[in-house]
Amino acid sequence: MGMSENSKGVILAVASSAFIGSSFILKKKGLKRAGATGARAGVGGYTYLVEPLWWAGMITMIIGEVANFVAYVYAPAVLVTPLGALSIIVSAVLAHFMLNERIQKMGIVGCVSCIVGSVVIVIHAPQEHALNSVLEIWNLAIQPAFLIYVAATLSIVLALVLHFEPRYGQTNILVYLGICSLMGSLTVVSIKAIGIAIKLTLDGISQVAYPQTWFFVTVAAICVITQLNYLNKALDTFNAALVSPVYYVMFTTLTIIASVIMFKDWSGQNVSSIASEICGFITVLSGTIILHSTREQEPPPPVGTVTWYVSNDSIKSPEDEHLITLRSSDYYEP
Repeated sequence: MGMSENSKGVILAVASSAFIGSSFILKKKGLKRAGATGARAGVGGYTYLVEPLWWAGMITMIIGEVANFVAYVYAPAVLVTPLGALSIIVSAVLAHFMLNERIQKMGIVGCVSCIVGSVVIVIHAPQEHALNSVLEIWNLAIQPAFLIYVAATLSIVLALVLHFEPRYGQTNILVYLGICSLMGSLTVVSIKAIGIAIKLTLDGISQVAYPQTWFFVTVAAICVITQLNYLNKALDTFNAALVSPVYYVMFTTLTIIASVIMFKDWSGQNVSSIASEICGFITVLSGTIILHSTREQEPPPPVGTVTWYVSNDSIKSPEDEHLITLRSSDYYEP
C-alpha cells in the first residue's frame, strides 16, 4: 500500500523544519561576523553578502524551503505550516550551544508543547483538495473574501514600512516580523499554486501557457525577496531565539488564515476535527510563547562607544593592552 499524500507532506515538512532551524543559526553567526567588519544589516548594511557562513545558512534555508515547497503540493497548509514549530526547537537547541543564547528548563516545556501540538494537528488534519488546473486556483484567488484579505495585508505592510519601521524598527521586533509574516502568508498561497502547476505539468497537463501561472511566480518572487530582507534585519537586531518563535507564531497564524480563506481547507471537516486542530495549534503557540519568555534577551549594541587597543607589542593579550575609550556623553558638540 502506497504512502498517502498527507504522509508525504508531513515527512517533507519535518525535514524542512530541520534545515530551516539550522539556517537561522548559521545566518546569525554570519551576520555577527559581517557586522564586526562593516555596517550591520539592521542599519542597512550588506556586508553579510560576502560572508561565507551567511551563504551556508542561505543554502541550508533554500534546501529547507524547497522541501517545504513540495510539502505544500501534497498536503494542506493547515497541516504543513504548524509543523514549522519543529524549526523553533532546532534553532533554540543550536542557539544554546553555538550562540550561548541560554535555554532554561521551562524552555524545554515549551519545546515539548510544540511537539504535542504538532502531533495533534497531524492526526486531525484535513486531506488535500484535488485541483486540476491553475485556472481553478485563480478562481479561488479572486474570491471577494480573499481579495479583501490581500488588500488588508498590503495596506498593513505599507504602513509598517513607511511609518513604523523608521521609528520603531530597531526597538520593536513586531515591525520587521510583521512585514515578514504578512508577506509570507501571500508567499505560501502563491507557492502552493506554483507547486500544483508544476505537478500538473509533470503529469502531462501543461500549465505553462497560462498567464496566471506566471502571475503567481511573480508574486512569490516579490514576497520572498521582501521576507528575506526584513528577516535579515530582524535576525541582526534581535536575539535569534526570540526571532524564531515570534516569527513562527505570526507567520503560521496568518498563513492558516490565508489558506483557509483561499483554499477552504476546512471545507468538509466536522466541528470536532476543526476544534482539535485549533487546540493543537494553540498548544503549539503556547509552547513558542513559553520558549520565548524563558530565553535570555540579547543586549543591544552599544551606541556612541569607540574602543582602541594601543600597543607596540603584538604578543600581548587584550587584557594587557592599554584601553582608550570615547563615549558620546563625554564629548558633546551642540
